[in-house]
Amino acid sequence: PALRRLSHYLLSHYQKGTRPVRDWRTTTNVTIDLMVYAILSVDEKNQVLTTYIWYRQHWTDEFLQWDPARFDNLTQISLPVENIWVPDILINEFVDVGKSPHVPYVYVGHHGEVQNLKPIQVMTACSLDIYNFPFDVQNCSLTFTSWLHHIRDINLSLWRQPELVKFDRSVFMNQGEWELLYVLSSFQEFSVKSSDSYAEMKFYVVIRRRPLFYTVSLLLPSIFLMVMDIVGFYLPPNSGERVSFKITLLLGYSVFLIIVSDTLPATAVGTPLIGIYFVVCMALLVISLTETILIVRLVHRQDLQPHVPEWVKHLLLERATVLLCIRDRTKFSQSRTQSLDISRQVESTDSTAKLNPYGCEDPRECEASGAARPAPALAGASDGSRLMLGVLREITAIRQFLEKREEFRDVAREWLQVGYVLDVLLFRAYLAAVLAYSITLGTLWSVWREQ
Repeated sequence: PALRRLSHYLLSHYQKGTRPVRDWRTTTNVTIDLMVYAILSVDEKNQVLTTYIWYRQHWTDEFLQWDPARFDNLTQISLPVENIWVPDILINEFVDVGKSPHVPYVYVGHHGEVQNLKPIQVMTACSLDIYNFPFDVQNCSLTFTSWLHHIRDINLSLWRQPELVKFDRSVFMNQGEWELLYVLSSFQEFSVKSSDSYAEMKFYVVIRRRPLFYTVSLLLPSIFLMVMDIVGFYLPPNSGERVSFKITLLLGYSVFLIIVSDTLPATAVGTPLIGIYFVVCMALLVISLTETILIVRLVHRQDLQPHVPEWVKHLLLERATVLLCIRDRTKFSQSRTQSLDISRQVESTDSTAKLNPYGCEDPRECEASGAARPAPALAGASDGSRLMLGVLREITAIRQFLEKREEFRDVAREWLQVGYVLDVLLFRAYLAAVLAYSITLGTLWSVWREQ
């Protein structure tokens, strides 16, 4: 009965359409408070942040006052929110109506203090910076202000101390992708075209993404593929397997980028650094494949080609080998020396055969045998000499063929040695570029993560 009598007493002549002050010059002070409950989603493409907050506001209604002694010492009562005046405080960044539960009541104290507590799902516009993805920190503001009443009618203030609001994570659900760092609050006045000033209370919700999932699913596979590309340089430069290995890596990286393209955030404003990282890694793989194709083409030329120019020998086979500390730089020259010795031995044997067409070791024996032969045997000797000359011509042709082949092999060995030194030089330059790029990105991401 006391609750019914008090409710009838308060609402029987209450006018909810006017601001509840007895003197219109009196300013209604509304204190507000905010606690972040959960970060529901962050839409980078549409620049929308969806949060779930616990919102509280408090003001004094001069027409909702009573003497507790008249109503069984009741000092507090809940009234329907539709039956009393409520300040028109909105969030400026609202972009859509969230699925917030409806709380139909407010608490009213006997001095006229009204407490309106309600949970709100807030979908607000936020300028999201994804350049540091997945180590990004986002700062989104929630601006509470009266849409109609200027500061002389409705003034805003903070319910609790700013320090208590800043590090309050008592109700935050921190098991999602985003971590709440702190909530900053500030009060300011603003005016539109020199009109009356309006009071607004800003809350800056600072959140940070947890990067572990993206590190495991995006960065580590890319790093593994780049390491395998570097290991592929240890295949012999004169082996065709290196080209097929590099092409396989390039195709694998292309498939990897297609898979992770949906994971990367996309905006019309900019591209995250990790997207640039993937593009540069793809470019490095293409450069590595191009370098491999050039080296293999250099050491596998089978057509006629001149010897290596002297300036190339001096620059690559002498200076570069010392600079690159290549220990086995003389392994090709040994085989070339052996082939030259074999050629000289063949030439000396051929010249001996020309001087002694009858195969005698001593010329005096040849004279004696020639003088002792009977006349009928001269015809057979001439036939034998013609046969011997034919055999010698065949042997000479074989010797020339072998010399020409050895010359081709010597040229191929020279170009192989040049290709080997050039491959080591390009590999070390490529390795230095990859290391410098990795150290730079690692340093940037470490700095961003510590912020």
